[in-house]
Amino acid sequence: MEAASFTSASSTTTPFSSYSSTSQSLRFLRYKPNAKPLNYKSSRSFSARASATSADDSVVTLLDYGAGNVRSVRNAIKYLGFDIKDVQTPQDILKAKRLIFPGVGAFAPAMDVLNKKGMAEALCAYIEQDRPFLGICLGLQLLFESSEENGQVKGLGLIPGVVGRFDSSKGIRVPHIGWNALEIAKDTQILDDVGNSHVYFVHSYRAMPSDENREWISSTCKYGDDFIASIQRGNVHAVQFHPEKSGDVGLSVLRRFLNPKSGRTQKLVQGNASKLAKRVIACLDVRTNDKGDLVVTKGDQYDVRENTEENEVRNLGKPVDLAGQYYKDGADEVSFLNITAFRDFPLGDLPMLQVLRYASENVFVPLTVGGGIRDFKDANGRYYSSLEVASEYFRSGADKISIGSDAVYAAEEYLKSGVKTGKSSLEQISRVYGNQAVVVSIDPRRVYVKDPKAVEFRTVKVRNPGPNGEEYAWYQCTVSGGREGRPIGAYELAKAVEELGAGEILLNCIDCDGQGKGFDIDLIKLVSDAVSIPVIASSGAGAVEHFTEVFRETNASAALAAGIFHRKEVPIQAVKEHLSEEGIEVRM
Repeated sequence: MEAASFTSASSTTTPFSSYSSTSQSLRFLRYKPNAKPLNYKSSRSFSARASATSADDSVVTLLDYGAGNVRSVRNAIKYLGFDIKDVQTPQDILKAKRLIFPGVGAFAPAMDVLNKKGMAEALCAYIEQDRPFLGICLGLQLLFESSEENGQVKGLGLIPGVVGRFDSSKGIRVPHIGWNALEIAKDTQILDDVGNSHVYFVHSYRAMPSDENREWISSTCKYGDDFIASIQRGNVHAVQFHPEKSGDVGLSVLRRFLNPKSGRTQKLVQGNASKLAKRVIACLDVRTNDKGDLVVTKGDQYDVRENTEENEVRNLGKPVDLAGQYYKDGADEVSFLNITAFRDFPLGDLPMLQVLRYASENVFVPLTVGGGIRDFKDANGRYYSSLEVASEYFRSGADKISIGSDAVYAAEEYLKSGVKTGKSSLEQISRVYGNQAVVVSIDPRRVYVKDPKAVEFRTVKVRNPGPNGEEYAWYQCTVSGGREGRPIGAYELAKAVEELGAGEILLNCIDCDGQGKGFDIDLIKLVSDAVSIPVIASSGAGAVEHFTEVFRETNASAALAAGIFHRKEVPIQAVKEHLSEEGIEVRM
């Protein structure tokens, strides 16, 4: 993979002959397959001294190599009362008193940037000296010898092992997205508050435990097999999950790393985590009203205007305020759907970017944004690629982006030609940021047929017959907010976008939207059985029982709702309590 997409990459490499640690330093030797085992003695006294000298220092050094959403980590650090110094040169790494490396995206381009900027060697030297370090997600994976992502790519080689892809043949969905449980392997201070709580994962690749790396492992997680969820040796920590997206529990992990002497500032609610939880997602449809204000609205079969003489846009609140409230209410994710076409705005002035920036300051669960992820020109004729648009959303606080119409066109072309061009927004963004960062939003409507053989698309036998007694239906995909039907079915589209690089599917249903009669179980079962990536059920929720129904009768990984939450008809906590009472695991 080329690193050209990361504009901050430098083409020069700095020599590191002066970076070797001294004989007095507690070293972590880089892994050599034939070397004798490292005789490591736990150094509690060393850790205590290091903490004592840095506890009053409010500055944290952050290694941001220019990919993905690092704003969330920044916001979490600032929320906890610390200042940030960004790494500009390899020397900044070596001078750091404590270093956080929130790796985001794909393994190969990350290593490429680290090597080209001369930071890989500095990072190894820093860690080998047992100085306070926290790697997050890819920041854990890069510590290993190599990764199979995009071919065999060498890592930093500090921990023995190869990072490989999850095996979907074992009946699991890949990527691993959602809130899962940890199995603590040894006492490590930063995990002291986790207990039986869920933490948030989003990744397609993982490192596996082995005899060679066992002494590094501080916790594992079960998903198909047990994989390494965190490591710790001395002052060196790394986690595969995202603490900055794991709510109060995740903030406690960061707090204990940044200030090892800190105790709990609040009593955390202890959960009953034992496996991957089903997710409950709050969705906010955002658009400008007739006065030009950005508001959250909700459609009735995609019509967002009131049935009044004024025919005004339905206003259900302010997006940033509602996102913050849903976070407090226990939403597992918050999804923003931009349903206003801001075609004349320069990219940096898009109103949704401001919404993301403000929301991410106080919302520490995943944020997804959709709408307008495509190539476009602004009023000045400036061209922006879909990759540039997505990059700006990630930098502004989005963890995942959702592609709609553009993905439909790409799938149609792929099914017609059988060729992956690599030029579609879906393929480009997935290649640079990883498929776990890309959601495809599908907007189908039911088309009833008497004879399933009469159409070329996959049909289902429906629970409720059509207006003329039809027992079968196919689901026609639409674009442009449901206004234009396309010659492709939801089943065919889902299969195609999975092959093109989608990591998750948001499955809407125009017929059910705003009706409050339940999700379209026929549709959700059809699609969730057809793909091996997670599927989010959307459209139609009106009662807590609808969530139980969709999780029991389909393979949906998450369920999304909007209007019932906005109008306070059904609280998020009531949904979760009902699911838990029905034996469905959720994050409490």
